[in-house]
Amino acid sequence: MNSQYVLPITIVVAGAMIAGAVFFVGKSGIQNPNGNGTTKVTARQYDPKIDYILGNPQAPVKIVEYADLECRYCKTFNNTMHQVMDYYGQSGKVAWVYRPFPLAQNHSRAPKEAEAAECAADQGGDTAFFKYIDGVYAVTPSDNNLDPAELPKIAGQQGLNVDIFNQCLSSGKYTKKVSDSYNEAISAGGQGTPFILIMVGSEAVALNGDQPYDSMRAAIDAVLQQIPASQGGGTTTSTTTPSATPAAAR
Repeated sequence: MNSQYVLPITIVVAGAMIAGAVFFVGKSGIQNPNGNGTTKVTARQYDPKIDYILGNPQAPVKIVEYADLECRYCKTFNNTMHQVMDYYGQSGKVAWVYRPFPLAQNHSRAPKEAEAAECAADQGGDTAFFKYIDGVYAVTPSDNNLDPAELPKIAGQQGLNVDIFNQCLSSGKYTKKVSDSYNEAISAGGQGTPFILIMVGSEAVALNGDQPYDSMRAAIDAVLQQIPASQGGGTTTSTTTPSATPAAAR
């Protein structure tokens, strides 16, 4: 994908007013008039050797979410992203990449929870990774209140081999990977969670905080409309009503 079609974005594409949120796409990226403005950044592209993805790995637009599993706002945004994928996923134009960004200074249990999701992926790849994240969000009270004893239980409930999972988790196999992802998010400008990048190639516009579904739709559509149809862009329509089903039921 040649990112010249999207970023830097040189034309104001649209002012979309949906559910009280207005986004303008211009040279400085996607701007929220309530002060949640974002800027253009350059970030690491999706790498199947490192990342886990929900949706088409060849999607022209990838939503990269850096998140903390003990963050209550990430828990809400997880449901929003499932709605986004319910809408865009079948078209193959948008995919979701999840990267750990545990804020250990606030949530001391979050790094180990991030490692647990990696250990789940060891056994079941992308599918197991996202199912495990959903499983954590389904039971955590957030704000560093999930009992660590729940981590192997979630693995067992999802049909993973608990002994292998526990060996992986206790070994520290993914401690460095999680730490590297945290540093990567900081380098990209992340200051809190969720930290969201709407990416085309290696360029992205960054959104901070728990963005509502309608705002995500406005931002994604504005980017898609600038990608030629021959490269997977253009307007996306869906006959599927976005699901509001909580992650716990998935």
